[in-house]
Amino acid sequence: MSTLLIRGGTVVNADREFRADVLCVNGQIAAVGPTLEAPASAQVLDAGGRYVMPGGIDPHTHMQLPFMGTVAADDFFSGTAAGFTGGTTSIIDFVIPDPQQPLMDAYRNWRGWAEKSAGDYGFHVAVTWWSDSVHADMGTLVQEEGVNSFKHFMAYKNAIMCDDETLVNSFRRAMQLGAMPTVHAENGELVYLLQQEVLKMGITGPEGHPLSRPPMVEGEAANRAIAIADVLGVPIYIVHVSCIESAEAIARARARGQRVYGEVLAGHLVIDDSVYRHPDFATAAAYVMSPPFRPKQHQEMLWRGLQSGSLHTTATDHCVFCAPQKAAGKSSFTQIPNGCGGIEDRMHVIWDAGVNTGRLTPSEFVAITSANCAKLFNLYPRKGAVVEGADADLVLWDPAATKTISVKTHASKGDFNVFEGRQIQGLATHTVSQGRVVWADGDLRAVAGAGRYVKRPAFGPNFAAAQKRVADLAPTAVAR
Repeated sequence: MSTLLIRGGTVVNADREFRADVLCVNGQIAAVGPTLEAPASAQVLDAGGRYVMPGGIDPHTHMQLPFMGTVAADDFFSGTAAGFTGGTTSIIDFVIPDPQQPLMDAYRNWRGWAEKSAGDYGFHVAVTWWSDSVHADMGTLVQEEGVNSFKHFMAYKNAIMCDDETLVNSFRRAMQLGAMPTVHAENGELVYLLQQEVLKMGITGPEGHPLSRPPMVEGEAANRAIAIADVLGVPIYIVHVSCIESAEAIARARARGQRVYGEVLAGHLVIDDSVYRHPDFATAAAYVMSPPFRPKQHQEMLWRGLQSGSLHTTATDHCVFCAPQKAAGKSSFTQIPNGCGGIEDRMHVIWDAGVNTGRLTPSEFVAITSANCAKLFNLYPRKGAVVEGADADLVLWDPAATKTISVKTHASKGDFNVFEGRQIQGLATHTVSQGRVVWADGDLRAVAGAGRYVKRPAFGPNFAAAQKRVADLAPTAVAR
């Protein structure tokens, strides 16, 4: 029996903070309360002066992703191990089938790659095409494999982009199954057109990337996805919301009572589009991701969305490509592999820019880094809370500790850090996964294969009522 006692800290959950010890036995939290006792053989961590919070959940990563002719540098071991250094203990990654590839075949590939994961993991599965077999595979994934969310790319024309027919069919199937549709909201047709126009102007470098993907391209797609979801009566989750137009679309829909949820990337909260104008190609290309980083005025709207509750989770879209891979786009920004890192920096950056500035309380920080994600994807309270019976995934947080983020000291395999040189206050000093200390004051103790695949049950809606609502929306035939 393995026992860990975390003594003398301040427990922070999404609803409150309080002084308590935390006793972990065999990978679960056995008790939370004052002056707990443990066997003499137990490992004891002194959390005096520190917060004890749920381990972070990153709901948007791409480990080992095959994309744009190359493969992301961080695999499931190196990526999840890097997450431990910043307090993230679980991820939800993405299975992305090729066009016409059966969903179950792609899912099995990703499950195999993820067996080396150091931390717990789950999957969203992308719907990149439509057929009766996709309809059937979605049922298998929900009912047998514990997948309760499906991803839809509204961008990447001539690759994995969904047309409206696929969106409608997949959203409707998700509703029947009690699963959550998620969308990458960018109008792929407009992006494709604008890319050609920007290239015709002679702009081939990374500075062309944001020009080809202006905020309204994202706003249009978000509005369209929200409207489709509203007609079908299904909840929807918008990934990596980066701009005012998209954030306002979500806020308007929520004000009407629609179930719409928004995710924000740590990078979009603190990095602006000036990075694409760096004179060095490799540096500017390192920031190429979609949606791109935006002008600074968009950042305040994202923070206000998190404060007000119209935006709900924070993620990284961790998808690391190194300089030789990014160099594939030397002659055209359209060929630069899209992706940045950040899994180990997300919680540090958000604490420093959010809690230290007064934008967020510690409990709100817990909500947007773990608890809300756990609730939205049906992992709560197994994850996202420091409560008896939950998984012993925890982070000890020193609000006074400081460091400077640098590629020279990060754990990722990436050769660039988008937060390079940023000085932060507030650090994960210890990270606990399944009751075992995996990060301790600079000592990374990740073990390949220790992570578990975590099934996420369907939401179990009242199917008959939901389907009746959709039927009621159809116009009644009028006799002539």
